[in-house]
Amino acid sequence: MDDEFTDDDYIIPTVKYEYLDHPADIQLHSWGGSLEEAFEQCAIAMFNYMSPIDDVEILQKYDIESEGHDLDSLLYNYLDELLFMFSAEPFLIAKKIKITEFDKTNYRIKATAFGEEFSLDKHQQGTEIKAITYSAMKIIEPPASDNFEVFVIVDI
Repeated sequence: MDDEFTDDDYIIPTVKYEYLDHPADIQLHSWGGSLEEAFEQCAIAMFNYMSPIDDVEILQKYDIESEGHDLDSLLYNYLDELLFMFSAEPFLIAKKIKITEFDKTNYRIKATAFGEEFSLDKHQQGTEIKAITYSAMKIIEPPASDNFEVFVIVDI
């Protein structure tokens, strides 16, 4: 974990996600001007669902890496790695995610999560996300548009 920050690390992106009803779970829907932004927004949607991130301060940052064999598995592994970061050491709840490397050819992501250690004394407990699923996962990459979308159902 690196504790040195730049001014850009504190700039919070505009919210570009929503929650869609699903019979037993919840579906995260995010979008952005690039696939990277849609992935970042999906991760923030996940954290915000587990605990509202309005009160989260950017006090720590944590780097993660994930790989896949296609875009779906890359998205799954990326979110799973972030969920693990929240559920185990360092117990970080992220207010911001910045993808620093996105390799769509070899299906690799490097990202930095910005936030602080989750504490019941400070943060509201939302709904526990038990796992990421492949169920109805969809990644929309329009060839001539800047409206990339991601749909992921999470097990609650």
